Amino acid sequence: MSQNVCNEKLINAYSELCRKNDFVSPELYGQYGVKRGLRDIDGTGVLTGLTNISSIEAFKTENGEKVPCEGRLFYRGYDINDLVRGFSEKCSGFEETAYLLLFGELPTESQLSDFHKTLSDNRVLPRNFTRDVIMKAPSSDLMNSLTRSVLTLASYDNNFGDNSLPNILSQCIRLISLFPMLSVYGYNAYHHYKCDGSLYIHRPQPELSTAENILLMLRPDMSYTELEAKVLDVALVLHMEHGGGNNSTFTTRVVTSSGSDTYSVMAAALSSLKGPRHGGANIKAVEMMNYIRGTVSDPGDEEEVSACLEKILCREAFDRSGLIYGMGHAVYSLSDPRACIFRSFVERLAREKGRSEDFALYAAVEKAAPRVIAKKRRIYKGVSANVDFYSGFVYSMLGIPVELYTPIFAIARIVGWSAHRLEEIVNSDKIIRPAYKSLCSEREYRARSER
Repeated sequence: MSQNVCNEKLINAYSELCRKNDFVSPELYGQYGVKRGLRDIDGTGVLTGLTNISSIEAFKTENGEKVPCEGRLFYRGYDINDLVRGFSEKCSGFEETAYLLLFGELPTESQLSDFHKTLSDNRVLPRNFTRDVIMKAPSSDLMNSLTRSVLTLASYDNNFGDNSLPNILSQCIRLISLFPMLSVYGYNAYHHYKCDGSLYIHRPQPELSTAENILLMLRPDMSYTELEAKVLDVALVLHMEHGGGNNSTFTTRVVTSSGSDTYSVMAAALSSLKGPRHGGANIKAVEMMNYIRGTVSDPGDEEEVSACLEKILCREAFDRSGLIYGMGHAVYSLSDPRACIFRSFVERLAREKGRSEDFALYAAVEKAAPRVIAKKRRIYKGVSANVDFYSGFVYSMLGIPVELYTPIFAIARIVGWSAHRLEEIVNSDKIIRPAYKSLCSEREYRARSER
């Protein structure tokens, strides 16, 4: 394997030049009215577009003032709570919600059946793709493996650069269908070639839902319980879309606006999602909870739990980042509706798996963390558990390896990305091009011999 051959001393010197010449004083952002991270000081995102796909409610206006409220999430105008409550016991929530986000309407029984068949028919990889692409370069970074597979699929598409709406829709449906296979097979290759585990490749079954097929392909014995499939199905729905303003969805919009092809757009979105500040947050939450479990002697002791969280917040414990992972959100204030929905399913699954004690610790941290944060930090809005706080715990109970946590997120979120790509294609022919204020002053050029 090729290695980085750059001279370490030179790289360090170059790095210092970057720090010196790229630094921008934080005061200048305020002076020029620049919204860092496209956010106001209270965390509200700068308005950059319009969408029909989803919306988030975190504040209400009362007597002319913006007041925090319990969080709500809407897919195409439907409250996420109503959607989840309305799912049947057939674990088809993913398929039903994907239809809604892509096409704007809830499907009838026959429409859902046709869509399920369409997804199943597209769940076939090109001949020898698993062997020649996925197995040839296994990696512990499954998001990179997934991205590579997506880009390689473009080579098998004779119309990969056709940006007509019907072709883009066909490509999106195909990728939605294939993401579970690309992700799980990528893990199987890594587990076999890098971890000396057994190698097994299970083909998805056409009559099963997306959630059921993920568990079938991942497990050596291909078995799963009804509750396991149901919880994973709900997890996929909750991660499918989120208001349009998140980093990876904005990336989807930006790259789509340039006229790029579907495979490149999704690869860019994947590259955004893999970052620990975005899709990788649930991994850090699990690691933090494992640390707390090993540090706190009595999870029922609120003072001991709070003391541990204070050390984490003060950069004295865990990874010393000063972050309590899974707490707080860029938009939500009093509550994240996805976490609220998840909590009831998590408790049921914890009982089935004999992990009620672990759930009690999660509940204790969820209760104590907002108080600890409010005491130590200046808060512009409320702090509550977000969906990442529970999702990693769910995946661990389902036996999903840590390496697959973010790819599972991608399996869900590609539906939202696809919906936003389609909406951008329908409504705009302009490239997204933000402005930056240049701080450079003119400099006199000097010949090399005079420098």
